[in-house]
Order: sequence, then structure tokens, then C-alpha cells
Amino acid sequence: MLRAEIREEDPLQSTTEHTSINVIFFDTLAKDFSQSVKQGDIVLLANFTISKSPTFLRDKLHPCQLEMDNKDACVYVCPSAIPGPSSSEAKYVYVPLNKLKSKTLVNVYGVVTFFKQPFPSKGSDYCTTLKITDQSDVKVICTIFCKKLEDHPLIFRVGDIIRLHRFKAEAFRDSITLINTFGWSTVTFNGIIDSPIVPRTSSKSFFYGEADKRRVQELRQWAANQSLCSDLNTSLSSVQPHMYFDFTCQLLAKAVMHSGCILLKVWDGTRCQLPLLQVAVPPDELEGECTLAKDKMNLTANVLVYDNHLEVARDLKPGAFLRFYNLRALLQKVPGQLPDQPEHLGFHLHGGTVYGRGLRSLPAETPDLLSLKSVLEKHVDLDEHEEVNDGTLLEIWYTPPESIVLPNDENPGAEENAGPAYTVQTCEHNTQRITLAQVKRSTPPLSCHVRARVKKYLPQQLYQCLKLFCSKCKTMKDVPDDSAVANIFLESARDNQPCDEQWAATSSANSREPGRTISMHVSKDMVGKSSHMQLIFIEGMTLDEISVLSRDHKNLVPVRSENSKMTRMDLTAPFLFSGKKRYYGCKQCSRNTFENPVFTGVETWDEQAVAAVLGVQMMQYRFLIQFELDDVTDTIEALLWEDAERFFHISAVDASGCQDLQDRIQTIMDTIQPPESSLEERPWMDFCLSVYTVKDNDRNKVCYQITNTEIVKQ
Repeated sequence: MLRAEIREEDPLQSTTEHTSINVIFFDTLAKDFSQSVKQGDIVLLANFTISKSPTFLRDKLHPCQLEMDNKDACVYVCPSAIPGPSSSEAKYVYVPLNKLKSKTLVNVYGVVTFFKQPFPSKGSDYCTTLKITDQSDVKVICTIFCKKLEDHPLIFRVGDIIRLHRFKAEAFRDSITLINTFGWSTVTFNGIIDSPIVPRTSSKSFFYGEADKRRVQELRQWAANQSLCSDLNTSLSSVQPHMYFDFTCQLLAKAVMHSGCILLKVWDGTRCQLPLLQVAVPPDELEGECTLAKDKMNLTANVLVYDNHLEVARDLKPGAFLRFYNLRALLQKVPGQLPDQPEHLGFHLHGGTVYGRGLRSLPAETPDLLSLKSVLEKHVDLDEHEEVNDGTLLEIWYTPPESIVLPNDENPGAEENAGPAYTVQTCEHNTQRITLAQVKRSTPPLSCHVRARVKKYLPQQLYQCLKLFCSKCKTMKDVPDDSAVANIFLESARDNQPCDEQWAATSSANSREPGRTISMHVSKDMVGKSSHMQLIFIEGMTLDEISVLSRDHKNLVPVRSENSKMTRMDLTAPFLFSGKKRYYGCKQCSRNTFENPVFTGVETWDEQAVAAVLGVQMMQYRFLIQFELDDVTDTIEALLWEDAERFFHISAVDASGCQDLQDRIQTIMDTIQPPESSLEERPWMDFCLSVYTVKDNDRNKVCYQITNTEIVKQ
């Protein structure tokens, strides 16, 4: 499919508001049109149908569109009579930025005053945002959407000159913005006066002539007079703590620290005035040259790169020249550092694109690199092959990767999700971290890595997150409330008559309540054994009484009498009390009664053995929590249950009978979502997500589950 935009041959003579309309082509006609028709050609369309345009409100073109409906549709092309690229002046007219009018297609020149490196949009494209100005002193925002990174404009610094062809002017919030349209192109030039006028573009066919050179020179001179080309680049020798700065350098070596972080070892030939944080990496994991000699001389900057910048960092090769934008310098402590020793300077390129944050490689022939290369040449005799031994390593502060403390970004306007995560992924998936928006667009089944904050979680009352799960029928239910269980015990205890079983030795006593008898039954095979080795059947007790008794006895089974025969209590109540733990059975999967139980041959009475003797399908304790995750790009609701014990480092069955463990879970959740905190104040968390589908009323429903993720142990 191909979408093209055409307009009337002489729009100035038109009596209608809309002079441009979208045309939709399919199959071979789309291919032929794309390859044969050039901007400015006159076309005649035949046998096209008219339909409503779904993009009318967005692109402000005609409310209808022309659509190829059948094989009879055809296009007649009359090539433009405008001369070819021998006359740039005749072919292109450039509009001053203060003369832009909404809904017009324009060509412009401008000086770049702000820009962001291409970043993923919410769709399938990458987006570049920049702001330009010209002699009219009007500033205009430009937005470029394009699927291929290499087709985006090659902007290296503020002050570069850019030429935009075939951009549409749109009114937005009382100002004019520019956005690329079909057939768009860009060319950029260095903005430094007297530097060579060399066009930068990925296009294989473009033209610039003497008129373009004059425009570039005029804009360079004007920008210099306006101080628009102020150099934001800072050398390593001038860096101070807590600075945000641009940094031009050469890549010496790189290493992948984990799925969300890459280390870049770089230098610019200058010596930092503060001790630099060095990150030790095993030699077999380091790609590039040994930097030990440069490290000792405080020449190597170790830059930790995160999140959306990883895609660029992975493609970098040692020896390449780089420019970091909005790089952050921070003082950090190293393991075992004494209080009187100075902190070390580390560098972090956090996620996001706020203030133009990013990095890119620079072509070796770029004029910006002349001064850098001259400084680096002074160190050509530096011995990089010095023998490495324990004594050498002790001369430098080295921080192992797992000891790096990654600070959160304190910039209140930051978009990044940088800093240490409160969780770690324990899976073996070697997958790149993606955004929640990308997760939503993915096709199940899928396992992926994300970094997000917890927007909210359910249930808010954490005791409700403890569930009972039957592995046989897959039933999950709430743990019965104590009041409901107490009523079952109370009803069973009323007018209770002790049962009489041949296999049991029975001891009975009257309670303080009239008409209630308490009985204890033990298998005759167990008489004389330690109470901890016995399986004791309790009849006629209340819930409070059996809870007190279970503190000193490991295995207590509540029963009731029916026609003088022993039977289990309703499985809404626990079938076993063991210390502070209670075990429940599945009503659907357990046998209705138990007769003539066999107690011999069992060495240890645990909950599994008791359930087998009683014919009970034991239900397992599980945690079940629903998190709403947010990473700025989108939100999703993800369940935590199958790997919840690993997540909290707490067993669900242990938590069921231990208030201290329940308090620990509450503390964890208060750290994930501090009470009365805003989303920005909450910690970032790394998750491994499983994306899958389930049947819901004969429809497939996409679900998300947190797996292979653990809270970082403090």
C-alpha cells in the first residue's frame, strides 16, 4: 500500500478550502507510482473511488480520499517541465520562518538551537525533534517521523545549519510547527564560520549549489553574531561534580554490564582533576583495547549507558569517535572506602531524551574532531601493553560491576527511568529491555524485560493476597475468614458425642460448657510415642482452643462424630493444624470420607502424609497480587503469583502463620509504593514479563504475569 498527497495544479485559483487530498494505491500500481512519479509531476487519476478520510482531523487535508478500488484504476503522469538540478534557484523557493502559514508545503533553512537524537515513538517510527531559527529571529519546532534511523537528519551540535524540503506547516498552540511529509528530505551543514561547507545527508540523490553555499555562510555569520553557536562541549579536565554536559571523545573499549546497562570506556586526551571511578570488567568480556595505563593516569572516563540509549551503544565499535549529550557527572563511593578518602567521579547517560540527552557516533572526517585528534596524538607513545599484576591493580580504585551504586536522577523534569532498580531478573532470557507500549503491541506468547514503576496494586489489604490453590482442579480461593471457621467449630462442638473407633485410643473430658465433651484420639500404633510423632484427632474443641493446643503439638486433625463414626469436618475449615500453620483441603478433589486409615509405615508425619491418610487433596498457599505498572510510554496490569515467593524471598505457607513475615511483605510493598507518594517518587523496578492468552467467554484475552523477578536483598 502507498499513500500519496496530491493538490490542485494551481491552488491559488481554487475556490475551495482544501486543495490537497490523500490518494491510496495498492499492489503493483503502488510500486510503479513510487518508482516513477517525482515531486512536481502532474498526474491524472482514473477509476478511483471516493471514501471518507480517516486522517482528516490529523493531517487537515480534504475530508475525503481517493482510493484504488479495482484493477481498472490507472494513473497518467506528465513529468514536470521545471528544469533539473542545474538550477537550484529555479527549483526551490525558501520561506523565512516568520512567513510560514498553516497548511502549506514549504522549504526552509534554519540554525539548530535545540535537538534530540532519534527516539522510538509510540508508533513504529523513530522521531527526531529539533528547534530552528533564522534571521527573522522566529523559533520553529520541527518534528520528523521515519522508520529508519539512518534517514534522520545528521545533527551533531547546536548551531548546525539545516535545510528542510517538503515540510508541512501546521498551527499548534498559537505557533507554527513543521512536520515532514511525503518526499521530504534534509541536509545539514557545520555551523562554524570558515569550516568547509560539506553537506551531511543519507540521501543518495540531492543537490546543493552556489545559492545554498551563500545561504549557509549568511546563516553562519548571523548565528555567530547572535551567539547561537556557543560550544557546550566540555573536556574531561574541566568536568565538575553534578554537571550535565556534552562530551566529545573516542571509544577505547566497551562491555555489557547487564541487560539494561553498557559500559563505554572513553577518553579525550585530557586528565580529570578528580579521581575517576574505574569499573573492573573481566578481560574476556571487554571489547577493545586494554586501558590500564590510561586508567592510572586518570585519562579514562567510564560511562554507564542505560535504557533507550543501549541500541546506539551496542552498535559502537572501539576506535569510534562519540559525542554524548547531557551526560551527567556524579561523585560516588567505592566499596571499602574510608571516610577521609575522596569520592570518585562517575558518568551516567540516563534513559530518556530530556534536554536532548543521547549519544551518537561522529564521522572521523568531521571538522569538530580536529582539535580532539590533535590532543590524542600527544599520547601515541602511551604504553598500553603494560603488564597487569595484582600490584598494578591496587594502584587504581576499581569497582566491581555488582558494587556500582547507580543514583537516581534528581532532575524534576526528567523522563528517564535510570538508577538502581529495586528488583533483579533471575531468568536466562538474553532479551533487550522494551517499553510497556512495545509489550502491548507484541504478539503472545512472549517473554520480555521491562523497567517500570508500580502505579498501584491490589489488594490493598495485604492479608487478602494470600490465596489457596488446588493444583489438581486449578481452583483458587480466599483463605477462609477466622469468624467463618470459628462458627464451623462451634456448630460441630455443640451436643457432640465422642465417636468410637477400633483403631483409636480415646481420651475424653467435659468442658466448662454444659453438654460439650472434648475428645482426643490417637492411633493405637502411636500410643507411647512422643507427642511430636503422633497424629492427634481432636473432637469437640473450639477454634481458639485448638489454636492454643497446636502451639505445643505438631499435627492436630479436627474431626466430628457422625453416627458414632469419626469423619472430617467441613473442608471450609483446616484439616490440619501444625504449630501456627493451618492446612486446607479442596472440597471438589478430596474424598468424602475416610475409613480405616493406615498409620503404619510413615516415618515422618508432615502435611503431605496427613493429607494422603485422610484422602484430602491439599490446597497450596499462594500469593496473588495485581500490579499496575507504568513506564511513561504506557501502563499494563500484570499478575504476580506463580513466582511470588521468589519475588518476596518468603514462603507463602510460612507467611500464613508468621506475623513477622507478613510485616516484612508490608514493608516491601511500602517501599515499592510508599504511602501518599507520587509516581515519580517511587523506585524503578526491573521485571521479566510473560505475555500469554487465555480463553474468556470464547474470546482470547491477553494477560501479563511477572516471572523470574526478585526483590533486591538489602
